[in-house]
Amino acid sequence: MNKNITVTLFLLLMIAVIVGMDVLFFRNQLWARLLANIGTVLIFTAFCIRFFK
Repeated sequence: MNKNITVTLFLLLMIAVIVGMDVLFFRNQLWARLLANIGTVLIFTAFCIRFFK
């Protein structure tokens, strides 16, 4: 149960970071926004693999 809550909070944090970055920095730049989102997901995934396993 505790792990499910942690993963859910982690996913919500990732979504908040991606949406915030899109709104603040990459509003009208499609390719830059796409690359930044992919990079953010990869960083969050690496963090998750490193610390939650």
